[in-house]
Amino acid sequence: MNKLVERFITYIQIERGLSENTIISYKQELEKFFNFLNKYNLRASEADENVILNFIKTESKRGNSQATQSHIISVLKSFYKFLLIDEKVDVNPVSQIAYPRRWKTLPKYLSIDEVSQLLELPDLNTKLGIRDKAILELMYATGLRISEVVNLKLENIYFEESFLRILGKGNKERIVPFGKIALKHIKEYLQKSRPQLLKKGASDFVFLNRSGNKLTRQGLWKVIKGYGKKIGISKKLSPHVLRHSFATHLVEKGADLRSIQMMLGHSNITTTEIYTYIARERVKKIYDEFHPRSKKK
Repeated sequence: MNKLVERFITYIQIERGLSENTIISYKQELEKFFNFLNKYNLRASEADENVILNFIKTESKRGNSQATQSHIISVLKSFYKFLLIDEKVDVNPVSQIAYPRRWKTLPKYLSIDEVSQLLELPDLNTKLGIRDKAILELMYATGLRISEVVNLKLENIYFEESFLRILGKGNKERIVPFGKIALKHIKEYLQKSRPQLLKKGASDFVFLNRSGNKLTRQGLWKVIKGYGKKIGISKKLSPHVLRHSFATHLVEKGADLRSIQMMLGHSNITTTEIYTYIARERVKKIYDEFHPRSKKK
């Protein structure tokens, strides 16, 4: 790896406390960037705004989404800020580059009926079914990210108060409440299913696989997609779709944005505002479909 990149990665690990997955994604984007620079025999310190824009356009042609393009710009902004601090460049060539308009394609979410169907699927006569029921209920009750679910530890659950202590992106801690139904199924899992999965081993993590080890991101993804297939929604179902559903349904029921932002762990309220747009679009769709004087009618 380029020495500049190595020092940058060390810097963001120590100064910003980014997660392992985020660090990996930063490395991948910078590797692409340096491969691009090498084609033109350029150093990072020689790249100007036009070079950066050409790189972003090249990546866009590969079919990258707007979210991916935004991530690339974010990585390069952080990288060149570091180079400025380290006095390797005099000007940040990314400072004036704007992020693409996000959420042109709105995030997918499930209807309340679809969520209800999904939550009824796990077989509560099996140890894995009891586990899966607890996972699905908790994810819909809290809007946790997939990494936050698999990394949840027993010490993070406060049963009497019905809340979780979550260490999210950037090692930022937040408190997330959950309801009686999720609480009931977590307790049932911990009492009936987890001891069978754990066997004679030991683990601090809440959710375990059939071997008694910590459930992985890939493992949880398979579990959720598997249930999606049973009710014919596998194409639009993922762990993040449950997170979007949690937030969208809260907005539809009148929850305030600031509370939702805190529960989701968004650093910026503008990220949370997309759910109000989704709710408005849904109301408009219902109006167009059912009101006798709507344009469509």
